Amino acid sequence: MADVTWDPEQYLRYADLRGRPFSDLVGRIPGTPKRVVDLGCGPGNTTATLPERWHGAHVVGVDNSAAMVEQARRDFGAIEFRLGDIADYEPTGDAPDLILSNAALQWVPGHLTLFPRWIEALPSGGVFAFQVPANFEAPSHTLLAELRNSARWRERLGGPHRAAVPRPGEYLDVLANLGCAVDVWETDYHQVLQGEQPVVDWMLGTGLRPVLDVLTDEGERAAFLAEYAELLDAAYPRRAYGTVLPYRRIFAVAIKR
Repeated sequence: MADVTWDPEQYLRYADLRGRPFSDLVGRIPGTPKRVVDLGCGPGNTTATLPERWHGAHVVGVDNSAAMVEQARRDFGAIEFRLGDIADYEPTGDAPDLILSNAALQWVPGHLTLFPRWIEALPSGGVFAFQVPANFEAPSHTLLAELRNSARWRERLGGPHRAAVPRPGEYLDVLANLGCAVDVWETDYHQVLQGEQPVVDWMLGTGLRPVLDVLTDEGERAAFLAEYAELLDAAYPRRAYGTVLPYRRIFAVAIKR
């Protein structure tokens, strides 16, 4: 998983909106799993809902951010949280019957190659379920890439636009060929954000993290964010009731036969 510095407090500013896709995903998972691993669990706020849904389940959260794991352990001490990278995850010992990942696999290049060993580790009837953002061609991301590669910033921040996740049909094909019954779907969330520069604030919790890791000088950060905010104000105009941020996500639930 990409080496990114995360800020749990900033991420949790939109906990309700970020948590809704997780709930929508979990709602489509059949049965009552007993051993659950949540890959890319972040600050643990959504992971903590799983023992309430599946009483008696042993739930483990895994994340590669020490800050996120520390926050999760502090807030939800009854659940086991481990520091670890998704790309290195190996189901060992008492293997899970549900492998879950929420808005994390997009940070793992080539994550399709991880699916075979995870599916192999599941028992018959076990489930692999995940959701990933599918909005990489939205203005929030394309304008960020253009700004990073502009004359002022390209020496420090330039590079290709981060590759989009696979198409839903590709996820379906890979998982079906691994012997799973697969349900794949997409949802467009039209999120209404409040505040002066809410889309920048949203991106500060996710897509802007790699930029902030480079721009450690406060003056540089402020200058970059001001340029980015001006671009976003035009792309996402404020309305009387708030600023609408459309957000598409891909979901998959694969049941091992």
